[in-house]
Amino acid sequence: MRVMVFVKATGESEKGTLPSAELLEAMGKFNEELVQAGILRDAAGLKPTSQGKRIAFDGTGRTVIDGPFVATSELVAGFWIWEVKNMDEAVAWVKRCPNPMPGPSEIEIRPFYEMSDFQ
Repeated sequence: MRVMVFVKATGESEKGTLPSAELLEAMGKFNEELVQAGILRDAAGLKPTSQGKRIAFDGTGRTVIDGPFVATSELVAGFWIWEVKNMDEAVAWVKRCPNPMPGPSEIEIRPFYEMSDFQ
């Protein structure tokens, strides 16, 4: 099963504070473990929402909304796409992950829809 693993944003990530060298090294090692296990399909960190835009749809109308966006805990600071056997395996890998932020943080796991879900 494919899952997207979201690193949730924090106040620090939304300020654009870059990770420490130690955290970058720890995450690099973790990502290499994911590669060696054949799980990692893609990964990236995202710039703060102050550099982003949202497009609101209402019928045929489109409205562009400039960042930053509120509700920091609902924003995404980075992601991985993994191919795992099941959700339990994804949870086990996330538990091995270094804390992605300097303080308290959260990681969310969401499965992708597969073609079999529509049959």
